[in-house]
Amino acid sequence: MKTLKKPSTPLAELWLAWHKSYHKACLSLKDKLDIATMTKTHLSAHTPEAVVQLFNQTFLSTYNTELIRGEDEPIYLPETSDSPHHKIIFAHGFFASALHEIAHWCVAGKERRLLEDFGYWYEPDGRSSERQAEFERVEVKPQALEWIFAYSAGFDFQFSADNLALNNQPSAQFKQAVFEQVQTYFESGLPKRAKLWSDTLISHYRPGETLTLSEFKFD
Repeated sequence: MKTLKKPSTPLAELWLAWHKSYHKACLSLKDKLDIATMTKTHLSAHTPEAVVQLFNQTFLSTYNTELIRGEDEPIYLPETSDSPHHKIIFAHGFFASALHEIAHWCVAGKERRLLEDFGYWYEPDGRSSERQAEFERVEVKPQALEWIFAYSAGFDFQFSADNLALNNQPSAQFKQAVFEQVQTYFESGLPKRAKLWSDTLISHYRPGETLTLSEFKFD
């Protein structure tokens, strides 16, 4: 495990625990069912090629940020003298991983976006119930945005607790908190980059349609 800049609060440390290992959860999501279609290059499907092209057309010139398909763990890399663009690298070409990493980018402020993986380090799987509860509290906004992005693209969404030691099951309280954050975004508006990305996905995958709060339900 590499060491990055230590977060200023335990909640900040937990925030990126999900970010580091989200690709593991992708294997149990719709992406697992769609592995065979990942090799297709047509841009009407939920392929890595499609999400990369859409994101880079939208944000590369305006935010100097490039989305890249990775084959290992996800990571965010700020620009350097050798690499002129900020890079969001998502895991294994999974569409869901791309949406999740973009959600974290949309949450991160300007200063955080100048740091590798937004300046956080990671906590491994096997968190206690108390630490898991803290982890879930800081995951509310990223997962609410991911949910909105997924539905904007006509794609599946799954909550994830990212803790195999606790059966990887998100609590009912966490699901409710994420849903309430989605409600807040609909009532108060999305952040600028998140709104632009949602609109881009809707235009591409659901042309002529409007995303509505009534679409968001959970068991």
